[in-house]
Amino acid sequence: MTTKVQVIFYSMYGHIYQLAKAIAEGAREVEGVEVEMLQVPELVPDAVLERSGAKTARAAFEQIPVATVDHLADADAIIFGTPTRFGNMTAQMRNFLDQTGGLWVKGTLVGKVGSVFTSTSTQHGGQESTILSTQITLLHHGMVIVGATFTHPNLSQIDEVMGGSPYGAATITGGNGARQPSEKELEIARFQGRHVAETARKLKRGGEAA
Repeated sequence: MTTKVQVIFYSMYGHIYQLAKAIAEGAREVEGVEVEMLQVPELVPDAVLERSGAKTARAAFEQIPVATVDHLADADAIIFGTPTRFGNMTAQMRNFLDQTGGLWVKGTLVGKVGSVFTSTSTQHGGQESTILSTQITLLHHGMVIVGATFTHPNLSQIDEVMGGSPYGAATITGGNGARQPSEKELEIARFQGRHVAETARKLKRGGEAA
């Protein structure tokens, strides 16, 4: 019995992509789990991406397929990744989720596991508010919310500045985007992917048994 986990993300400069890869790695560690990475469509014109330097950064993950809302029906668990924009998800992710009304009407995502991860430019830039506000949409779909948990030791450490909370993995990019995800942040991301995959597998096996 295969448990299908999707990692659906938006990344402008690659920070979220790096977390997404780590989350996928963690999920793949769970036996019987199949992982698919997808990115949501870009809304920013190419000329703007070029001027901001994002077009060059996005070349590292341009091979990742673009998600459609129809993809979501195939998953047992969906882990969404979005940078923070003023304490909330990006317009790209909001636009994608706003197209899931047809799934909501049918109850397609009810009972599937949902999880979120994010990034901010500063330590207090809205990591928790972005994850929690994104979870509201998932709850409207009837998804079972899973985050990271304090069982991972990195979430209790205070010896260095880093992203991440029991709500989900995160990284801090710095104002100019120069800071890359630290190994401790990536460890939290791998843990979240593994935890989500294990939870989804248990729920699927329990449902099949019933």
